[in-house]
Amino acid sequence: MRSLPTLRQLRFLVAVVDRLHFGRAAEFCLVSQSTLSAAIQELEDVLGVALIERTRRSVVPTPVGLEVAERARAVLRDAEDLVDVAMAVHDPMSGPLHLGVIPTVGPFVLPRLLPELWQAFPDLKIYLREEQSAPLLARLGNGQLDAVLLALPFHTDDIELAVVASDRFSLVVPKGHRLARLKAVSGTDLVGEEVLFLEDGHCMREHALAACAFEGGRRDNAFAGTSLLTLVQMVASGLGVTLVPQTAIDTGLLAALDVAVVPFVADAPARQIALGWRKASSRKETFRRLAEKLRACLDA
Repeated sequence: MRSLPTLRQLRFLVAVVDRLHFGRAAEFCLVSQSTLSAAIQELEDVLGVALIERTRRSVVPTPVGLEVAERARAVLRDAEDLVDVAMAVHDPMSGPLHLGVIPTVGPFVLPRLLPELWQAFPDLKIYLREEQSAPLLARLGNGQLDAVLLALPFHTDDIELAVVASDRFSLVVPKGHRLARLKAVSGTDLVGEEVLFLEDGHCMREHALAACAFEGGRRDNAFAGTSLLTLVQMVASGLGVTLVPQTAIDTGLLAALDVAVVPFVADAPARQIALGWRKASSRKETFRRLAEKLRACLDA
């Protein structure tokens, strides 16, 4: 009977390929560098191929090493799912859960949500990672995350989604601005205005563009914000206007800033906050219950 790779060897290989450094991979895996290096060598002996090119200055995966590492991710993900299936028999709301969240949602909903989740599901250990939508979905796909909390619309493949809240936009303008006198604004009211947006890569940029039906405003190409806080501070300085979702306004983002808030007309598009997980995941009951709790918290 031929020898097969162990899960430990595969985990070590993935760690090395991800970090391109034996020392950092060993630290991540909580083993010594010699232990990790020996395990990689054992894996190469089992497979009969070189997986890593080693030099004094660099660690480079071979083409077959990259292929094996990619397949190893799937094997490790399936192994973790086996454990999850067994745990879910006893209690679907227990054990570790790695949750990704985007920067334009996390800071504004997590402080409100987490105490509620800890109280409702004390045996569910939630680990958080904040990142933009595209890398979060990549991590979800390769098994590094169990679920993601993101904003729609956003292109997703092989993801099951549960919408947990609708998040409308308002226009934020300097105090005394001509638009501050209006009860509601539409895209046509922004003609000639300097409209500030987040930089490319943030899905909220596209949501804001859709909400204001951006046509006649002047998009400030000289400045692209990396956070909502930066945008509203620029507005308070009189450098333009911007769009902010209601979840951010509710947390006091605009407190102490010399700005005014004007809602958009009722039929303006709103972004949807949704919980997403792999369609093939064995923890669907966990995510459905989690989505129900998130929906109840955000509706309260």
